[in-house]
Amino acid sequence: MIVKTYGSALQSVSAISIVIEVNVSPKGTRFSIVGLPGSSVKESEDRIESAIHNIGYFFPRFRTIVNMAPANIRKEGAAYDLPIAIGLLAASEQIQPDNLKYYTLMGELSLDGTLLPIKGALPMTVQAKKDGFKGIILPLQNAKEAAMVEGIKVFGATQLQEVIDFYENPEVLQPTNSDVINIFSQQSQNDLDFSEVKGQYFVKRGLEIAAAGGHNILLIGPPGAGKTMLAKRFPTILPPMTLPEALETTKIYSVAGKLDCDLITKRPFRSPHHTISNTALVGGGINPQPGEISLAHNGVLFLDELPEFQRAVLEVMRQPIEERKVTISRANYTTDFPAGFMLIASMNPCPCGYFNHPERSCSCGPGMVQRYMRKISGPLMDRIDLHIEVTPVSHHELTSSSTAESSNKIRERVIAARNIQKQRFTRHKGIYNNAQMHSSLLKKVSQLDTDCADLLKKAMQTLHLSARAYDRILKVSRTIADLAKSEHIQSDHIAEAIQFRCLDRENYWV
Repeated sequence: MIVKTYGSALQSVSAISIVIEVNVSPKGTRFSIVGLPGSSVKESEDRIESAIHNIGYFFPRFRTIVNMAPANIRKEGAAYDLPIAIGLLAASEQIQPDNLKYYTLMGELSLDGTLLPIKGALPMTVQAKKDGFKGIILPLQNAKEAAMVEGIKVFGATQLQEVIDFYENPEVLQPTNSDVINIFSQQSQNDLDFSEVKGQYFVKRGLEIAAAGGHNILLIGPPGAGKTMLAKRFPTILPPMTLPEALETTKIYSVAGKLDCDLITKRPFRSPHHTISNTALVGGGINPQPGEISLAHNGVLFLDELPEFQRAVLEVMRQPIEERKVTISRANYTTDFPAGFMLIASMNPCPCGYFNHPERSCSCGPGMVQRYMRKISGPLMDRIDLHIEVTPVSHHELTSSSTAESSNKIRERVIAARNIQKQRFTRHKGIYNNAQMHSSLLKKVSQLDTDCADLLKKAMQTLHLSARAYDRILKVSRTIADLAKSEHIQSDHIAEAIQFRCLDRENYWV
């Protein structure tokens, strides 16, 4: 007897429906799974046999073929245990197959028939709804996550027996309900705030500009100056996540198996250690998984001690920073992971950390500073819009009783500037902020009057700024103008933007 059940296979951060065909024939005794199964799928026979026996059913010892279609897509993971087990029971006429066509089901089985949680429940549910299934059956631990998708019934089960009973009597399992709008509206408060940072007004201004325009940032300063402290508070001034952004980010964490809540409502902040490999950073592996840059999607990627990262690791970020996605290619397929993140990097100015320090002398010999900086390639540095110098805070500022500006007040100005950019780029698909402008669009929205053009020309000549600094200064100037609610770029906007390109000055390290 041939029976069909339905499951899902993950592809990037989406899913595709899989048909599991089970044929039990009295001619023979061999059990086989076909349709490009991974090793964990091939091992499912023993798990399923034990689970079925322990709930009082028999495992068919006849010629059994399990076909997983389409056969050109590789099936990985133990989540196919549940649809295969139900298919075996229906094909051996131990349960009725009448209602199998209405539901997608996925879940890993333990030896006693308990359902264990799986990865990617959210994209699987999205695909099940798209394909017109009445509902989806998942382990109870994944039900809340899957219920974020409206318009499809989600049933959470703890045991294989509950799923069997459900097909006999649908009232055995109750649909899991989740109020997405209510969960999203109850965003938790941030524990960190810019009001906790004493002094550093110049750096805070730079971070505000970066948040308003979506610019990448490099913080340069001695140890203990507050680089990490400032970077960790940066997400608190970014605009709140929209519901589509929250769902998109949640899908990535679901696929990666790192989802510890029903819905991610706060912008991610990822801070990998400098010993990270390029695969862990950008994603990949035998069965491609999202890397840190994808986990930072719609949020912030913080690279502390930038020169300490392996050069090859940093170079693989160049293309994803520009394209806002990372493409993983294998022999039989290519998959894309989203990677729309803001980069914050920090570094010491020299190996000892005290170059240009106001109180301590630098112990680095001639040429050591330049060699230290050459660890970061020019093309990567070219993708960083703002270079912000972080100087130590004085004792007077540290002990001052004055209260610094809160993150909420800064965020209000950032949101206002982002709204201006949203209106500006309405007709430009894929561009959401000033940092993403291409050259032709930049020239269109950043036209300079005579005073501004003369100031920028003089700065280029006097400070020996590099050619690549020109476009970056224009982009940052456009953001400063947006913060000031100015339709046109003014000379003071240009002057302020020039301050944030210190590494392009020819004599900066002399």
